[in-house]
Amino acid sequence: MTSILERKKNLKQPVKKTREEYAEDALYREVWEDVSNEKTQQFLKKYWRHIVSAVLGIMIVMCAIQLGMRMYTASRIATAQVYETALSNLDANALANLSKDTSGATSDLALFQAYLIDKDIAKLELLADKGHTRDFKDLARLHIASIKGDKMSVEEFVKYLSNMDTKKSPFFYTSRLMIAQKYLANGDKEHANKVLDEIINDKNAPASISATAQTLR
Repeated sequence: MTSILERKKNLKQPVKKTREEYAEDALYREVWEDVSNEKTQQFLKKYWRHIVSAVLGIMIVMCAIQLGMRMYTASRIATAQVYETALSNLDANALANLSKDTSGATSDLALFQAYLIDKDIAKLELLADKGHTRDFKDLARLHIASIKGDKMSVEEFVKYLSNMDTKKSPFFYTSRLMIAQKYLANGDKEHANKVLDEIINDKNAPASISATAQTLR
């Protein structure tokens, strides 16, 4: 069996470099560094305008992003403060103005709160027609239907609530129940029962609405 000592003897020993070879390596590294530095300088001289423009562009974009975030945060805080003050003071006009100056659900909520304070149906009509979100638009229509429903024919009533005749609306079942009640008020029990049966047989119908439908049935 070959001993460990014998195997070590068979291994190739690393060749030691001579002084001349070390000197050549050092000279090669020095030349390569000079060449690299020269190429870098040439590159910078050729493209320095582009590099400066790119750096300035990045700095401007970053500053704009930071400024935009700060302005957005400040705007949101200011909006919340105005809303809180108007609500605590029951200031319908301030809430209506806030609705004009904001967008999305914030605008719709402010306008709906303004209506709850002064009961100005014009605000509901504006919300129903120009609202930003489906939830508030449908909610406004439900309130308008309950206020003006007695003066509408059954056909007008059903047509007015037709936008909610889809389960995409959060007030689908409520609108169906109101239509059934309108049929009953008009003495049309056949159509009323048809709508009520649809609600009762729908397993997804809210329990409170289903119970009301069974009572009316």
